[in-house]
Amino acid sequence: MKRRQILAGGLAAPALLPAFARAQSFPNRPITIQISFPPGGATDVQMRSFAEAATRAFGQQVIIENRPGGGGTLPAANMRGARPDGYTLAQLSLPAIRLPLMQRMAFNPRTDFTPIIHLTGYLFMIVVRAESPYRSWADFVADARARPNAIRIGNTGANGTPHLTNIDLAEKEGIQLTHVPFRGESDGTPNLLGGHIEAMACGSGALQIIAEGKLRALNVWVRNRSPKLPEVPTLIELGYPGMVVTSPYGVVGPLGMDPETVQRLHDGFRIAAHDPAHLATLERLDQPLEYLNSADYGRFIAHSADEEEARVTRLGLRI
Repeated sequence: MKRRQILAGGLAAPALLPAFARAQSFPNRPITIQISFPPGGATDVQMRSFAEAATRAFGQQVIIENRPGGGGTLPAANMRGARPDGYTLAQLSLPAIRLPLMQRMAFNPRTDFTPIIHLTGYLFMIVVRAESPYRSWADFVADARARPNAIRIGNTGANGTPHLTNIDLAEKEGIQLTHVPFRGESDGTPNLLGGHIEAMACGSGALQIIAEGKLRALNVWVRNRSPKLPEVPTLIELGYPGMVVTSPYGVVGPLGMDPETVQRLHDGFRIAAHDPAHLATLERLDQPLEYLNSADYGRFIAHSADEEEARVTRLGLRI
């Protein structure tokens, strides 16, 4: 699945919305989607736009509930105790697939969810303050090599994708960094701006602050340069072959959901994903729509679990 692909048929979604809303008896009360990060970051912005579009599609309110902490696993863990009626759902982050492969947790990412729809992935980057002496990634690496553990680099949660990618990069360069976890980029970015850390690995929530001239991006982790940051090199361009990191995510429900309910959720969410207002939010965040239906998303989760298990083994992260 190419990152910029929008499946045919989705473009006609707004025209289908009234008929869809009239035809469904589900839902008949609000739906809650728990997400893994606090308000203000890229995930929160994207998912709230998606929920507004889904509210229009279903004719019932879709509510976003922020559940940060636990390394991005709390929404997934909460599905274990949720009724499988379609009214309590979760964003499934990549850490929620990875962490149960590192340590004993209350859920198995391969077997304990009902996949509904895959949505998007992040534009990740490493940023520094505008006044930082690091004008490039090479400057950053050179200073880190000269001063082991002196550079504090923030991430959006311990053992999350930005954290592990920072570890990967440090190992490839033979440098030692001091890793500082936060509950999300909306918590970490103020600490960077305040000078409490020297760098931050974050998502596209930083784009506006970069545009305001307060932050500078040293690299981006997508395959091709970001249209929002055309002057910033990718990791591949910086000499890390094949290194593309986007941490894709979607929406899942508890195990044991009725197939008809899953189909109705998928159909409404598909309309919402292709809603012009949601697409505009994705464009602003420089996040592509990566729609997958329920069956394809289930296969994607299984494949991601295999990849993450190999990564955990390679980095020696099993606890």
